[in-house]
Amino acid sequence: MSWNPEQYLRFSQPRLRPAIDLLGRIALDSPQRIYDLGCGAGNVTALLRARWPAAALTGVDSSAAMLEKAATALPHVSWLQQSLDQWRAEAAADLIFSNAALHWLGDHEHLFPRLLTSLRAGGVLAVQMPRNFAAPSHTLIADTVRAGPWRSQLESLLGPPPVSEPAFYYSVLAPLSQTLDIWETEYLQVLSGEDPVKEWTKGTALIPYLQRLSPAQHRPFESDYAQRLRTAYPRRADGTTLFPFKRLFILLQRK
Repeated sequence: MSWNPEQYLRFSQPRLRPAIDLLGRIALDSPQRIYDLGCGAGNVTALLRARWPAAALTGVDSSAAMLEKAATALPHVSWLQQSLDQWRAEAAADLIFSNAALHWLGDHEHLFPRLLTSLRAGGVLAVQMPRNFAAPSHTLIADTVRAGPWRSQLESLLGPPPVSEPAFYYSVLAPLSQTLDIWETEYLQVLSGEDPVKEWTKGTALIPYLQRLSPAQHRPFESDYAQRLRTAYPRRADGTTLFPFKRLFILLQRK
């Protein structure tokens, strides 16, 4: 996908909060080697650098545009442009951190155990993924796809939720872990502006659909989707829009 850093960062603070919450649960004093998988524009990488300034820190992302922005802000971090499903650590890591990235990859039954092979014994994997795919913000994408003249172009992009129930990840990871903590949090995000939920998803979930449409189709597609969202997420009298958003967290220490 072709990411737009400016669009993504329009909601940088609510996107950052789950990463901050996950970071606060990591009990590592002085990890020597850290990888930030799906680092994007480096917002979370900056937090990792601030907490562990002596660590060898590498941000990994498939987007050249995101990495260019990240490297400008954090020139002393190592940056690697690579698809996450192809990534392997050059040396065993003390911490692998991934915020809102691994849901873009499939086959989690094999992906997560493979990530653990890049950790040293006792190393930590810390992951946050969205798990709001049954929310109107996502189900209305499917409704918009199926109701419009673009159905034949876009319907193949629809599929099952990419993130499973917490029990699935426990079954996959518990045999490989010294300690394992899995939890969910639903954040009540208070957004402002015109059609803010549409603008939020335009920076993430809508990207594959918009890329498959012609430029002339973007406006009618977004307009149809935005109209549906206004009913599901009405603007309040104070001008704000409430957007509940569920996140799944995984924190483990490798055997």
